[in-house]
Amino acid sequence: MSTMNQPEVLVTVTSAASTEVKKFMEQENVDPAKGGLRVSVQPGGCSGFKYGLLIEDEAAEDDLIVEQGEWRVFVDPFSAQYINGVTIDYVSSMQGSGFTFKNPNATGGCGCGSSFSA
Repeated sequence: MSTMNQPEVLVTVTSAASTEVKKFMEQENVDPAKGGLRVSVQPGGCSGFKYGLLIEDEAAEDDLIVEQGEWRVFVDPFSAQYINGVTIDYVSSMQGSGFTFKNPNATGGCGCGSSFSA
């Protein structure tokens, strides 16, 4: 697979989020050398787009791959235009715990933190 013509996509995963991703990968018996976390953007949510996170066994042929040290992030070409520069964090609070997204490309968002407009 050639990465010469592959556009760059920047995805930052905090250490807290990385710890959680590794736990999910272990639970699903996914090999970090081949598998990873798919970060995607889908139409929907209360602001127009919503984020998707999924543990994958391996990358798809046209995925952009962002190395995270011990594991990798997979981003499809459609989603890459919306999530370049995004920071994924994992927070625990009294309202619950989960992944959050800080997206410099978003022009608007909502209270849930998992959807945005661009």
